Amino acid sequence: MTEPFIRFQDVSLRYGGAAGTLAVSGATLDVPEGGFASIVGPSGCGKSTLLKMVSGLVPATTGLVTVAGKPVTGPLGFVGMAFQNPTPLPWYNVLDNVMLPLRIVEPYRSTFRAKYDEYRAKAEALLEVVGLKGFAEKKTWQLSGGMLQRASLCRALIHEPALLLLDEPFGALDAFTREELWGVLQELWMARRPTVMLITHDLAESVLLSETVYVMSARPGRIIHGEDVPFARPRGLDVMYQPDFVEMVHRLRTRIGDARAEGLSVA
Repeated sequence: MTEPFIRFQDVSLRYGGAAGTLAVSGATLDVPEGGFASIVGPSGCGKSTLLKMVSGLVPATTGLVTVAGKPVTGPLGFVGMAFQNPTPLPWYNVLDNVMLPLRIVEPYRSTFRAKYDEYRAKAEALLEVVGLKGFAEKKTWQLSGGMLQRASLCRALIHEPALLLLDEPFGALDAFTREELWGVLQELWMARRPTVMLITHDLAESVLLSETVYVMSARPGRIIHGEDVPFARPRGLDVMYQPDFVEMVHRLRTRIGDARAEGLSVA
């Protein structure tokens, strides 16, 4: 049996020292190489903290986090990230924002000037995939929220990261744009197969996109449930109306409701 690409082994994290807030407690989960896992749970349960530990932005207080078989001891260079707010650099146009990781991440950084034309073509091809052909030279303020999020996905993927971390990337979008971008993300993942961890409050989104969905308890967050998604790829929006899909979403909602109620009773 091959070792998982991402592994949390009894991981806890406390912010603010020994007397601080225990955000995550004894979390254990695995994500295989090329897998797609979603993390769901009550607000404030530590979902985003898991991403910070995987990426190396914050160290675990106890336990072990490994990526590609190695303990995470600092920021990883092979990670792509996208957040609820696209956070483009306003003085760059769309193309330059997408190419930003190539300017700062090795081995691309040292060859950026010499291979600029090659990297530009790569960025333009990616923009075309997400429906932004012809927008490369536009300023970011000229794009809608959905278009900015498409560009954000391109920026997260331009350096072909082995690991893609997504923190509520579609949470601020309208329903129609969100559903369209689910299809875009699924297509990109199937074509490139990075290992993905997605944080989301949208249970339908988690089931539609993921191979496995993990449920966290209320703070301090623990992994209390993990469930593989059985639906074949590619998944269109019509699968969301199938009884098995609806039943799975309902199961997850029940788990989260129980976890939230438990957290409130403890508080």
